[in-house]
Amino acid sequence: MQEVCRCGSYKPPLRFFIGMMIRLDKLISDSGLYSRSEAIMLIRSGRVSVDSRVVTLNSEKIDPNVMTIKIDNKPFVYKKYHYLMMNKPQGFVSSTLDKKERTVIELLDERYNNIGLFPAGRLDKDAEGFLLLTNDGELSHKIASPNCKVEKRYFVEFEGEISDDDILAFESGLKLNDGMVCLPAKLERAENGAYVTLREGKFHQVKKMMAAIGKPVKYLKRVAIGKLVLDESLEPGQYRELGKEIGLLFD
Repeated sequence: MQEVCRCGSYKPPLRFFIGMMIRLDKLISDSGLYSRSEAIMLIRSGRVSVDSRVVTLNSEKIDPNVMTIKIDNKPFVYKKYHYLMMNKPQGFVSSTLDKKERTVIELLDERYNNIGLFPAGRLDKDAEGFLLLTNDGELSHKIASPNCKVEKRYFVEFEGEISDDDILAFESGLKLNDGMVCLPAKLERAENGAYVTLREGKFHQVKKMMAAIGKPVKYLKRVAIGKLVLDESLEPGQYRELGKEIGLLFD
């Protein structure tokens, strides 16, 4: 069950209610790491133990909050929701499936194939940086919703220099060349570029905002979502699992 207090606060979900008994084969297959038939095969072949006792009956019910499960003598921890921080490289689209382009899902190891991961928000094909992959639909919705005010921070390179009027235009709610008006945003000067911080995610928004002030983007990288900052040790295309730090998205 997922505990969401309000838009501005999020706690990762508990695995189960204490005392809830669940079939062992369902528990293993619900992790997404094994199919139901694979889970049954693991159990019936004696490769699964519960509290050091080998279990061969796949319908046996257990309480995963108080019992220790091992597969091939290695601890098995159930996770209903998964959160991956990826340093998205250029040249990949933020989609689960595309007939013409390579997708970020293709960068993942095979063990993530069956858990329903998708990008929580998008990054342009030619952009790079922090892309969150998850199977938690509610969290993804809250990240995208302007009402939840989750900031996304980008580093941009462009031609020209940022003026005080440009900064004020962003703060006031910039009007794009297509007539659409953006919510107030932040534009900050930086060495060799600038930082743009948004609380919404219109299509190609950063590029359109920079174009509206006469500074077309040459390079775009997302560096943070909320207070969760991209791990700079991740090379483009690399990723890692997130734990309780996922709560930084809404701090």
